[in-house]
Amino acid sequence: MQRLRIHHIQHVPFEGLGLIASWIDLHQHLHTQTHIYKNEILPSVNEIDVLIVMGGPMSVNDDATIAWIAAEKAFIKQAIDAGKIVMGICLGAQFIASVLGATVYKNSQKEIGWFPLQKMEISPTNSTSLSETITLLLSNQTVFLWHGETFQLPENAIGLLSSEACVNQAFLYRDSVLGLQFHVEMDETSIDTIVDNCRAELIPSEYIQTEEMIKQKMEKYIEENKKLLFDLLDEFIEKKNKRII
Repeated sequence: MQRLRIHHIQHVPFEGLGLIASWIDLHQHLHTQTHIYKNEILPSVNEIDVLIVMGGPMSVNDDATIAWIAAEKAFIKQAIDAGKIVMGICLGAQFIASVLGATVYKNSQKEIGWFPLQKMEISPTNSTSLSETITLLLSNQTVFLWHGETFQLPENAIGLLSSEACVNQAFLYRDSVLGLQFHVEMDETSIDTIVDNCRAELIPSEYIQTEEMIKQKMEKYIEENKKLLFDLLDEFIEKKNKRII
């Protein structure tokens, strides 16, 4: 079995790997991390096979006020250019979109809570077997969202999923770069922690659920999302072992 060297970038203490850590342990892959908000040093791209970029409350457009953003963007670009497997979640997806030249901007609505995803129409000339697999896996599924910004679809990327309030929820680039605006990695502890740290954003509206609603739905959806996450990582990372050996 090929043990992959998986590295993740974390932007705040309360948005870590969540259930992804369980998947890494299950497959006995190697794992390293950079808590970039602590100004920890990023590794050499040559030292990793897979890069996972996590979420956070800041914006990728905060270059002028957050010193490490420029270094992170440069590192993500190096990883993509080197052909590494790269996955971004929420802010991480926005980082990838920005690195690929797309605009990241405020969405018309904040989305906070459990909402369903819809399949985007993909031109047959643009689709790949992986894009079709990921879309089939996640379309019509209810996932956890917590974001106020979104991204344009990067040039040459395949748009996969959308939601009622946000046009672009997922994209695939070169079959090795995946951006997800939503969270399937969060377990009960992850959600409790983000609620505790970002409770001020829970101002009920059409697409912002109350704390009570969010926690009531956890029991139903977290186990479903764990299976979705593991199936997704099996398709996107595990089945690519031969490609990166």
